[in-house]
Amino acid sequence: MQGQDVALLLKLAIQNGPQVPSKNLAESLFISPSEVSKALKRCADSGLVYLSSGEKRVNRSALMEFLAHGLKYVFPPAKGPLVRGVPTAGAAEPLKSRLLGDSEPPAVWPYAEGKVRGMSLAPLYKGAPKAALLDPKFYGVLALCDAIRSGRTRERNLAVELLRKEINA
Repeated sequence: MQGQDVALLLKLAIQNGPQVPSKNLAESLFISPSEVSKALKRCADSGLVYLSSGEKRVNRSALMEFLAHGLKYVFPPAKGPLVRGVPTAGAAEPLKSRLLGDSEPPAVWPYAEGKVRGMSLAPLYKGAPKAALLDPKFYGVLALCDAIRSGRTRERNLAVELLRKEINA
């Protein structure tokens, strides 16, 4: 499993219908169509997505179980120095408005066009900041995943609860 696989599953889970062309997924996630194909195969092999005649159906309960209990172990947070970037985890919505701010700099994905200075947190995959800025709902679920990966217990629990609502699991 790769980080872009998780992003692909999240993107599919927040879509309205199962008929999402792979080409559109590739463009919206900033990965190649061949990477989408490989990611779908890996996800199907692990039982996280069902593929049949052009439909891609996410196994939402299995995805939620993986995100809640395995994400922080498979994709541990790689923290780094103070950088310019895009806020994530507790520094981004939907968590930002639900948590009290602390004196620490916010967690950010390093991104040259970002507007916030904060502590670097490596995204799940390279194209995440760019893809997130184009889709607010996708940005929210990626930020929740980062809160699960890097947050304290309270943040993680709240992120799991909000993520469950977002992907209808």
